[in-house]
Order: sequence, then structure tokens, then C-alpha cells
Amino acid sequence: MGLTGGIGSGKSAAAEEFARLGASVVDTDAIAHQLTGAGGRALPEIERVFGPQFIRDGKMDRQRMRERVFSDPAAKKTLEGLLHPMIREESARRIAAAPGPYVIHVVPLLVESPDYRRRVDRVLVVDAPEETRLARVRERSRLSEDEVRAIIRSQASREALLAAADDVIDNGGERDALGKQVAALHQKYLQFAGP
Repeated sequence: MGLTGGIGSGKSAAAEEFARLGASVVDTDAIAHQLTGAGGRALPEIERVFGPQFIRDGKMDRQRMRERVFSDPAAKKTLEGLLHPMIREESARRIAAAPGPYVIHVVPLLVESPDYRRRVDRVLVVDAPEETRLARVRERSRLSEDEVRAIIRSQASREALLAAADDVIDNGGERDALGKQVAALHQKYLQFAGP
């Protein structure tokens, strides 16, 4: 099951709920963080392609890279070309080894990435109003409102996400409401997964 949604929609919170119920979760963002974190497999290539100034404290300087890719579309394409094959390879490996009755594959850019769309049986969109998403991201990060709005604009629109969805979680409210929706979908997905 491909789980997606815009920044701040609550993809991680939904994935945590699914994991709590026994689903296997494979999160491409978590894989990307491992690849670009301390000792990450992507670091030598990032340093070679972008330069040593993009490595700080043994890991990719995320703030510096974010500034670079948002101001330079060619740099964004280069970074994606470097990271995406590694992320796809690692996520395929984790999915193949997943012990749960089904897999929640968390892919923020699922709708924008036809390759990922072909890999999943259903698309689950976690949805929330833009102002709610903006407030959540500002609360958890040091990004400015303009930076968060730029990220939102760079992602698939809410309309495009909802149009691609087989299932939708409305995450504009409290965590309790999210948990109830996940529990209902979990039962549905168990039926799809079979005995």
C-alpha cells in the first residue's frame, strides 16, 4: 500500500499507527536519511558531485542542500538522480523482507513518481488543509513560512493527490481521529492481503 501526502499532512503519524497494528512500514524518507546520514552510502557521491561543503559533521548538510536544490532545478535533478536509485533498491529489499501481513510503503513523491506508483497496489493519501500542514511543519522544524510554502508548491497539489487516491485519511483533526481511520483501513488491507 503506497502511503503519500504533502509535507506536514501526517504521513509519519499514520505510518506509526499502521506499524502499531502490525503492518510492515518501509519509509523512503527514513531510507534517504540513512543514505545521507553519518556513514551513509550516498555521502561519497554527494561529496564528489556537489563538493565537500555539502558534508558537515560526517553527514549531508541538509539545510545547505535544501537551499541549493530549491534555487537550482538542475542541482535538484542531479541529487534525485543520485539518491533515487539507491532509495528504490533499498526499499525493494526491505519490502521483500517485510514480515507483516502487508506493507505500508511511505513515499512522499508517490504521485509524482510513476515508478513508485507501479510498485503499489493501492494509493493511500493522508490529507490535511494547507494551513494545518504549514503550522505542523513550522512547529517541528526551523523552516520559515516561505520555505515551507516553497516545499508545498514543489509537491503535487492537494487536488492531484486526492485524484490519485484509492483511500484517503482526513488528518485535519486530532490523533485519535487518525487512529480510528487507520484501524478501519487496517481491517480492509488485511482482507486484501488474504489469509
